[in-house]
Amino acid sequence: MNRDAIDFENGRVSTLFRRILIPTLMGSLAISAVTVIDGVFIGHGVGADGVAAVNIVVPIFQIMSGLGLMVGAGCSVVSSIHVGKGKLKAARLNVTQALVGATLVSILICSAILLFPVDTARLLGSSDTLLPQVRDYLLWITPCFIFEMWSFIGLFVIRLDGAPKVAMWCNIIPCVLNGVLDWIFIFPLGMGVKGAAIATGISISIGGVMTLGYLLFFARNLYPTKVKWSRKSLCLSLRNIGYQCRIGSASLLGELTLAILTFVGNITFMHYLGDDGVGAFGIACYYSPFFFMIGNAIAQSAQPIISYDFGSGRHARIRQSLYLLMATSVGFAIVVVGCFVCFPGMLTALFVDPQSSAGQLSIEGLPYFATGILFYILNIALTGYYQSLEQMRRATFIVLMRGFLLIPCFVVLPRLMGTAGIWLAMPMAEMLTLGVILGTKFADKQKKSV
Repeated sequence: MNRDAIDFENGRVSTLFRRILIPTLMGSLAISAVTVIDGVFIGHGVGADGVAAVNIVVPIFQIMSGLGLMVGAGCSVVSSIHVGKGKLKAARLNVTQALVGATLVSILICSAILLFPVDTARLLGSSDTLLPQVRDYLLWITPCFIFEMWSFIGLFVIRLDGAPKVAMWCNIIPCVLNGVLDWIFIFPLGMGVKGAAIATGISISIGGVMTLGYLLFFARNLYPTKVKWSRKSLCLSLRNIGYQCRIGSASLLGELTLAILTFVGNITFMHYLGDDGVGAFGIACYYSPFFFMIGNAIAQSAQPIISYDFGSGRHARIRQSLYLLMATSVGFAIVVVGCFVCFPGMLTALFVDPQSSAGQLSIEGLPYFATGILFYILNIALTGYYQSLEQMRRATFIVLMRGFLLIPCFVVLPRLMGTAGIWLAMPMAEMLTLGVILGTKFADKQKKSV
């Protein structure tokens, strides 16, 4: 398997960042595209109810993604620092422990969902009308979460192993396959929401197998190593996994914040606008992973550079990485915001008929929703920056602030501004969070100058 070796020791920061960013961003967007492709085919093959049903299940996706990102980010930071110190054996051990631990947890969660699909659907806020489709989607999509966990963790490790292009293809190939299978199962076979779940499950599983296959057979340095099963070794493994989770906990909380956005938004839209409102909000939620993945890709591209330099004690290079991270976040955010403000009709038409009730609500609401994208991407990128430096408290504070502010914004703004207020809840929460981050940063500088 061909790959371009990346020299974290001697390469220029800007060159390293660019070489990691492009394939990482392409791969991350491909992950998001899997969900969006589902939405496009479901919207046209099933209708707005299908979009709403899948949106009910989205929080489960986000929780599992969060667990994968938590372990993957923590494992990557710890392994990067070990590699920077020349401790390859310790880095390999952390990779192995992360994969084994996450697999066991995934099996437990998936088993619980498969045993109680109806209870899970109702817990997620499904109405009686949407319940059959929500249940079908849950039953067929749940088994793939184990493979998704391998993919999320493995992609961090593959990039650290110096093969970002391999990581990119581990995302792009499943994405293309998902589009083909979605069309086959939804249209020629007429399997509806269940068909979309089967298609997505197959494509995600193949991505997980590709990722694990690289680590087992093609990895240059960071391949899994043999696990010791003595009591002492298991205790050390649990300690290491716990430390990885502490470092990566902000990533989990970030996905949980996205889940809160979806869950509370679904309830709020259902309360004010019914199933059509949930369908319209579902369109925005299909695009939300793109915002998240852009910020996350920027953070993941800077992470191995920052963590390696942190392990080597080269602080000037860390400041260069922070500048690149911020500038890139702002640049991408401006482009994305412009698309949503200028073309809400086109973005809505990908999923549902723009003349439908859900379509009209979406066209009116997407420009309001888009005002939060800049703050959203910056907050995610800054969370990744603090994780890379093992500043878990600062990273966790940012994410908790985002989640803490979402609920009151969803409660207060609709009462003050009507329907527009529901759409503006996310932008307001993200803007206030960024204000707190910048205010804290300014206060820290003032203390140092005294």
